[in-house]
Amino acid sequence: MPAAELDLERARVAEEHDRQRGSKRANGRKGHALASILGPAFVAAVAYVDPGNVAANITSGARYGYLLVWVLVLANAMSVLIQYQSAKLGIVTGKSLPELLGERMSDAGRFMFFMQAEVIAIATDLAEVIGGSIALNLLFGVPLFVGGLIIGAISTVLLWFQGGKTHRLFEKIVIALLLVITFGFIFGLFIAPPDASEILGGLIPHFTTTDSVLMATSMLGATVMPHAIYLHSTLVNDHYAPGEKKPSTRQLLRGSKIDVVWALLLAGSVNVSLLIIAANSLYGMSGTDSIEGAQHAIVSVLGPVVGTIFSIGLLASSLSSTSVGTYAGSEIMHGLLRIKAPMWACRVVTLVPALIVLWFAPNPTQALVVGQVILSIGIPFAIIPLMRYTHDKKLMGEYVDGTAKHVLFIAVAALIVALNVLLIVLTVLGKA
Repeated sequence: MPAAELDLERARVAEEHDRQRGSKRANGRKGHALASILGPAFVAAVAYVDPGNVAANITSGARYGYLLVWVLVLANAMSVLIQYQSAKLGIVTGKSLPELLGERMSDAGRFMFFMQAEVIAIATDLAEVIGGSIALNLLFGVPLFVGGLIIGAISTVLLWFQGGKTHRLFEKIVIALLLVITFGFIFGLFIAPPDASEILGGLIPHFTTTDSVLMATSMLGATVMPHAIYLHSTLVNDHYAPGEKKPSTRQLLRGSKIDVVWALLLAGSVNVSLLIIAANSLYGMSGTDSIEGAQHAIVSVLGPVVGTIFSIGLLASSLSSTSVGTYAGSEIMHGLLRIKAPMWACRVVTLVPALIVLWFAPNPTQALVVGQVILSIGIPFAIIPLMRYTHDKKLMGEYVDGTAKHVLFIAVAALIVALNVLLIVLTVLGKA
């Protein structure tokens, strides 16, 4: 080959090699950028696997078998839409839902809105602290009140890592607890595998009795946790330390979709697994309408090892969800009242009512029912403003929701709000 042609061939090969290396670097940067976006949705998803959900799913499976599997699947699908909308609002505006509410309300309105949100935060923490206290009692025989103090202390330590340069560490701790929850609550499936055909039958929407309709209403109505909506719009911005360069808005939205889908797929799998375990192993057993009763039933049917692992999952559920709930309460206060209170102060405000219940209530788990009704009251205050803001052209610009998506969001919001109103009415009438 002539020297000139040889030089041209070498140049072509070198150019191709450089192009391939550049492509690999670009792909690596894209992968790294995506990985750097993931995390906020997994923190928000903890709200969907708190002790209140654990109790509801086990009760449903023990009473009705696989009948209401479809309800959890539908609930999870709605949660994906709502949590992504919250993340989208935070990414596009750079502000949280509470901040945007605070900017558009009078002083009296902001205070009243904050008061209802704080009551919701207290009701949320009630279930989480009680669940953790029960877990410590089951694992180590710790008295419930002392267990509540321990949960409060440990969750306060976890909150030290929230915000600033250590926020990513906080996310990793919460995600690690979420993985413990997942393992703790699905382990029983491997000990006593369910019948796949019965699970598939549970995916077909149907009811058998009026009571099963009420249970489905309760499960669907409790799908969305108000503090998870408020918080997710904050998490997507707190994910980055001050001064840290962020990906573009379009990249953040694309990454957030993946984050939300995977996080809620994990949380949804945990909830469905709990129902399936109860349907497969605890169906028809009495006493499963409380967390302690469910754990004792699991021990008697699946053995002490599975019961212990379940209790560990419950403990992780409590620690992670109560920390995230307190974080949400702090951000609600900051956004609405423009007060940046110390995290320990926010922790005390929501912890004290739970400790009072643990000290005085003869059966603390019954307080979970009252807490669920209070949560239902708070749903419209979170979901309706979110629906309005994401369809506001001035606020969202080119990222505003289109007509089709807005109509879908209206339908989902209307269904959830209607079901929560129905749940409240049925509870007041003593039928739920």
